[in-house]
Amino acid sequence: MTSKTKSAPSKGKSTAARGNGAKEQKNKLLSIRDLRVWFELRRFGFGRAGYVRAVDGVNLDLDYGEAIAIVGESGCGKSSLMKTILGINDITEGSVTFEGRSLESMSKEDMAWYRSQVGYVQQDPFGALPPFMTVERILEEPLIIHGIKDKEERLRRIKKVMEEVKLTPQDEFLPKFPHMISGGQQQRIVIARAMILEPKLIVADEPVSMLDASVRVEILRLLRGLQESHNLAVIYITHDLSTVRYFSERILVMYAGQLIEKAEVDNLLKKPKHPYTEALLAATSDPDGANALHFKEVPPGEPPSLVNPPTGCRFHPRCPKFIDGVCDKLDPPEFEPEKGHFTYCWLYDPEHAKKSA
Repeated sequence: MTSKTKSAPSKGKSTAARGNGAKEQKNKLLSIRDLRVWFELRRFGFGRAGYVRAVDGVNLDLDYGEAIAIVGESGCGKSSLMKTILGINDITEGSVTFEGRSLESMSKEDMAWYRSQVGYVQQDPFGALPPFMTVERILEEPLIIHGIKDKEERLRRIKKVMEEVKLTPQDEFLPKFPHMISGGQQQRIVIARAMILEPKLIVADEPVSMLDASVRVEILRLLRGLQESHNLAVIYITHDLSTVRYFSERILVMYAGQLIEKAEVDNLLKKPKHPYTEALLAATSDPDGANALHFKEVPPGEPPSLVNPPTGCRFHPRCPKFIDGVCDKLDPPEFEPEKGHFTYCWLYDPEHAKKSA
């Protein structure tokens, strides 16, 4: 059994800031500093059994109008990070700041404003849409909750956003229930609902993983078009590196609750620095018949337990470039082997890299 907690035991060495966490970033839409989200484990509902370190020392900045992708395998903490940004998870340590305002210090009224500024696109469109509501009612509900009382104004905004997500003619879709439209059309409704309040940030959680391959790129291009036309900031959560090139400007790679590499899309896809990123790229399916002629090396083993993660670099038990006495002992700081390309890996420290030669 897990429960959310705002208090955690002393983390000792792990509390050291990762990367540029100590620096304040101004004029950013979203700024995250030394974020930790730990979930308390209880035995029989009473005794404390430890903590799941779902997010453990994350730093990132998001500019106005910027699209970034957070990638990693299942269980890496990307969904916990997303839910914290949305204000669903409690913050154990660190801060999440939106337009200079800290989430933890927001009042109930402030949080209502914040949720109008952040749209959410869920992974499963059918599960995200109430089956007992029509399309019109689904899109009208956020407007009612946020005080748009004029019914004609609500209908105008509904039709406008439906046109933007290419659900036309609108009058044909408005009286339909979710089960009466296709999966791709359902996801367009989810995107329309996220856009209806004219937010500044969209958080998209694996928005195409439940869709047919034939419509995935179409939905990603739709999101990209909306992002550019409205100057939206977008956080795209995914485990599939093959889709990020269609959408994002920067990629942030996450492993075992921590960010381990950050770079612009083309730079990271062509020249990954961290061994885990290399493994992710090697495991990415690519429609190339030549792949059948080659065996791709992927790291053995499973991701570590987030209850008791390994010391040092959390990837070291699976890493083929592991430096004995360094990777298993010391937490890697942030290195910048190329301008704008950051990684947390001892291979890029001149002193310790000699040991791997």
